[in-house]
Parts: sequence; structure tokens; C-alpha cells
Amino acid sequence: MVLYKLQDFEPNYRDSFEGHDIKGLGVYTQGTDEKVGTVSDVLVDEEGHFRYLVVDLGFWIFGKKVLLPIARARVDYNTDRVYTIGLTREQAEDLPEFSEREALDYDYEERVRGVYRQPTDYVKPVDPLLPLEATPPVDTNYQPATTQAAATTPTYNRDSYNYEQEPSLFGLNEQDHQTLKLYEERLIASKRRQKTGEVAIGKRVETDTARVAVPIEKERVVIERVTPADAGTAVSGREADFREGEVARVEIHEETAEIRKEAFLREEVRVRKVVDQETVETQETVRREELDVNSGNLPIEER
Repeated sequence: MVLYKLQDFEPNYRDSFEGHDIKGLGVYTQGTDEKVGTVSDVLVDEEGHFRYLVVDLGFWIFGKKVLLPIARARVDYNTDRVYTIGLTREQAEDLPEFSEREALDYDYEERVRGVYRQPTDYVKPVDPLLPLEATPPVDTNYQPATTQAAATTPTYNRDSYNYEQEPSLFGLNEQDHQTLKLYEERLIASKRRQKTGEVAIGKRVETDTARVAVPIEKERVVIERVTPADAGTAVSGREADFREGEVARVEIHEETAEIRKEAFLREEVRVRKVVDQETVETQETVRREELDVNSGNLPIEER
């Protein structure tokens, strides 16, 4: 099975832990509260499950790094500590040293798992958050189920081995890794665009009666007879020219009104839309979970 560093497997892993980073936390023994070292890295499998903590044993064995199975660790973010479950200095000395240059194959992991499978003198865990006067007495005869079973350690097949076969090493202890999530409801405002109607703008033709006045001219013939001043005076035969059939012709004209229609641009109508903004307020009932702690007379420190 292939193991990966947590950073290489998921660069943004801190987002899943609400900004917490297990790397860099101090490692302490559970019960004696002795500092063992520091978490330098985390190893996960192909599915992202935590399998080992890489612990730098600087406070026990300078310069040595070892693997701590995830089920043998308890992370306490309230104190920024990692507590080992049942790890002894003797086991730490027997553990093979972790090196990035060495392949993490089945044989190497078996050497690591073999150390943790060995029976050891075990001290019953003590809650590090309890004051000393509330600490229960140590039961020297207490043996965990993992230690009792170590006397008859089963054998595992290289080809069929998986981490679920050893929950004592790789199963998360729900008692030591409890997380209570508090939820609350929030109002999320969004906008939805919907059609409220439409405005149709068109043209129609209306008919009106228009009147126009055009002055015109008409000619007419006026025949005027007058008596000359020398009327009654005799004229010579040469001057008196009597001719029959003589006709005077006068042309008569008049004007008529000619009306035609011609189109002219009267006005332009421009159609556009404008957006008016307004704030709409609404209210809704939301729920929120609050923490209800019932501790009796035990002192509780909330962080």
C-alpha cells in the first residue's frame, strides 16, 4: 500500500480542519504527561485516511523520527497537543527510524507494527484536562484489549493485508477523537430576474381633412363703348374703311388650383429602458445551535 505525505496528497488540507494544523504539535505521553517529541508530518493512504504520524523524538531520542499509528494518538486541539496511547520509551528505541530516503514498503511497516503489537506495561489513561486532585488512582493491573491480544498476535498475509484488519493501530478511537459540531442557519440573499410585462410601441395612420387656400386669377373680356370727342365729324371716303367680316380676337386665361401631397419628417420617437434600483427587505426565522454543557461539579475550561 502506498503512503503519501499529507501536504502532497492535499495541499489545502488545513481547510478541512478549520485552519488547524496537526504538524508542529507537541507529542506527550498520556497519563504521565511527559513530552516525547513533535509531529513533523502525517502519512495518509490512497483514499486520504490518516495512517501514521511522523514523530520527531527530540525529547526522548535526539535526531530520531518514528511512525506512530493514528489509533495510538489522541489529538487535543484545545491544548495543541497530541497524546500517545501506550507508547513507552522502550518501544520508541525498538522502532525503526523513519527516513524519507527509505522505502515505506510492507516489510518496513511490519517492523513498525510489530513493535506496537508487543505486550507492554500499560498505565491506565488519565484525562490531561482534569486537575490533579480529580485524577483517579492508577490501576497497575489494567491491561488494554490490544495488549491482552498481543500475546496471541495473528499473522497477516502480505498480499491481502489492509489497515482495517488492525483497528487497534489504525482505527480512530471515537472516545479520544470526539467532535461536536454546532450548526446555525443564515439567510442567503439572491436575486432572480423575472418578466413582469412588456410594452409594445407601434405606428398607426390617422386621416384628417386638410384645407389650403390658393389665390387664382381669371381673365374676362370687358366690352366698353364710348363716344369720341370728335363724334359727328365727317371723315373722308379713304378713311372710312368698310370691311365685312373683320373680327377682333382676345384670348381669355384663368388659373386653376393644383393640389398634391408630399411627406415630411414630423418628429422622432426614441424608445429606451432605464433601471431603477431599490432595496427590498425581508425577514425569516433562523435557528442556531448552542452548546449545553452538563459537567456536574467537574471543572471545565472552555476555549
